[in-house]
Amino acid sequence: MKILKRLPPRNDYERSVLANVEKFGWHCTSVFPKEGDDSPRFTYSVGLYHSYTQPEFIIFGLEGKIAHSLLNALAVAAANGTMYPLDKPCNELIEGYDCAFVEVPRDRFNDYVFSALWFYADVAFPLYQVVWPDAEGKFPWNSRYLDDPLYWQPVLGLRQ
Repeated sequence: MKILKRLPPRNDYERSVLANVEKFGWHCTSVFPKEGDDSPRFTYSVGLYHSYTQPEFIIFGLEGKIAHSLLNALAVAAANGTMYPLDKPCNELIEGYDCAFVEVPRDRFNDYVFSALWFYADVAFPLYQVVWPDAEGKFPWNSRYLDDPLYWQPVLGLRQ
């Protein structure tokens, strides 16, 4: 893997990103909107591309612990060389439901994955969104999808 030429860490958070990637192969970042902000909560990985030549992932709308456990399953698969196929629905990641992987366009990275952008600096990296279904198994792009504002997940790979 290419040696990264990033800016040195400026704070404890950036030092923890580096330490976690060194120790575990990846780091997990959860972002929660401030009170009164209607932005969705999201969680994303940093380091999977560096450590395992696998994409980074982002998940919207789920509680941090749940999103972290899903990203951890992806990290384990990446570390074991058994990554899930990203071009079709996957029924192995979320028990009882399919999920889908949607490639995130590069022009959307600056809106969400700041730590990954800092970590990779001038290295291009792939980012996929893990999209999970509603209780009826429908995805946001399906008709009659039950959009719950508490668990809102914009699909970054679809122009909305």
